[in-house]
Amino acid sequence: MKTSELTGAALDWAVAMAEGNVRLQYDSQEGLIINNVLGWIPYRPSLAWQQGGPIIEREFMCISRTNKTREQPWAAYIDGYYSIDGPTLLIAAMRCYVASKLGYEVDVPEELK
Repeated sequence: MKTSELTGAALDWAVAMAEGNVRLQYDSQEGLIINNVLGWIPYRPSLAWQQGGPIIEREFMCISRTNKTREQPWAAYIDGYYSIDGPTLLIAAMRCYVASKLGYEVDVPEELK
């Protein structure tokens, strides 16, 4: 899939792969879950600031509003090279992060598409 089109569980899975996270599992009821010190919790960095925010800060991402379209009003940049748009700030940022680590196309498991 094109990184610029990733959403939902597919995007969150790609973020986990970019992070090198091997503690991720897919649960048919909960979606993606990750094992941390609290046990198994939902993993949704494209929706949850407590998960996506630290990535944005750590990677020194630049995020801005665009005037391109209403469907993609946010743009995220890393090192001025990887630029990806998205409908929300977190989606744009996580797409950008995935592109910077894994490239502009990612093989996503079928159950997450």
